[in-house]
Amino acid sequence: MKWLSRALLCSFVALGAGCASHSTTPTSPSEAAAQEAKAAPTAPLLLISIDAYRADYIDRGLSPSLQALAATGVHADSMQPSFPSLTFPNHYAIVTGLVPDHNGIVNNTMVDAELGKFSLSDRKAVSNGLWWDQGTPLWETADAHGLRSATMFWPGSEADIQSRRPDYWKPYDGKVTPDQRVDQVLAWLDLPPDQRPSFITLYFDAVDHAGHEHGPDSPQVNQALRDTDEAMSRLVDGLRQRNLLDRINIIVLADHGMASVPLENNVLIDKLISLKDVDTVSLGVLAGFNPKPKHDFNAIEEQLEQPQQHMHCWDKTRIPKRFDYGSNARVPQLVCLADVGWRITTEDYLAKHKGKISIGEHGYDNADPLMQALFVAHGPAFRNGIRFHSFPNVDVYPLMAHVLGIPPNFNDGNFGDVQGMLKPEAPAATH
Repeated sequence: MKWLSRALLCSFVALGAGCASHSTTPTSPSEAAAQEAKAAPTAPLLLISIDAYRADYIDRGLSPSLQALAATGVHADSMQPSFPSLTFPNHYAIVTGLVPDHNGIVNNTMVDAELGKFSLSDRKAVSNGLWWDQGTPLWETADAHGLRSATMFWPGSEADIQSRRPDYWKPYDGKVTPDQRVDQVLAWLDLPPDQRPSFITLYFDAVDHAGHEHGPDSPQVNQALRDTDEAMSRLVDGLRQRNLLDRINIIVLADHGMASVPLENNVLIDKLISLKDVDTVSLGVLAGFNPKPKHDFNAIEEQLEQPQQHMHCWDKTRIPKRFDYGSNARVPQLVCLADVGWRITTEDYLAKHKGKISIGEHGYDNADPLMQALFVAHGPAFRNGIRFHSFPNVDVYPLMAHVLGIPPNFNDGNFGDVQGMLKPEAPAATH
């Protein structure tokens, strides 16, 4: 698509969606061919994340629209998040197929020797593609193979990663309502075939916010489940009205679960070591510390790696192998993981944030039952009405690449683990 036509299209797409600004001169003949031949596969793929929708939430009976999709599609017992079970690392793991230690987003808060500090609230860092370029998100692979993509919020989609962006995208704005998010997705699906995206993401966050503020067993979480399902109902109705419900592949999942954390369950790290002797990268469920010049970091590690109440600490080279974590330069030298139901904090933090402490948390051991996430799939590529076994979330990436009919990049997933949820007679999409 020429730059001018894309710019004009962007100005008319609902809610002012952002658009990618590819160079008008592709860098190679293969890229030129892909850009000129962008076409839709047999069926578009819609990837939906309901942040912190724990695997067992669906059993509360508060998500009838989601339950209907599960009943007529594929419903996994659970999906295991990657470690750490945090939002940005897992959303990026899902779209790259790489565990956080390999995709570079090792925490919601992290430090890079050249880039400085990264945090969720730092929009400049979040939109800097250099933080994200250790992985290649699916929308870039789709673009390279001639498919359009659109992201209604997804970590990484605001950044220019390896000189690519989704064709249509929006910077995160929590004020955009669930209904508005759904309406934007439907507006993209209403575009003419030569402009319509084949890979679309949609993100809901009310369940996560309610879980942090009120705990996973609260009436507020139950209400967030109802509200989010109403948005899902709006989406399903919109797809049905467009005769798309049985012609679009839908994956609905979560990045992690949620655990209750009583206000009094605090590991006070400043009572164990002097924080003046370390560079503190992060606190919370997963705390990280780096050496500070002229201080004896070895002694601090030796102290904290001894058995501790309600947490475990490791030098990054000694983190248990099952976590697949510690080789990335962005992982702090010393990592401390709270036991489920506890937080790692300081007296000063508690005093400054009195009344604003989260009583629901995630980031814990990714094998813990309370961290397990939702997975539901529905559409022409998927089998009907089956219950599927649990699997790690990096398997979703090769699954999605297969459904879109594009070759996956190198990844940590295993397509064989999830191939059984596909209809045997359904070949990969062609375009």
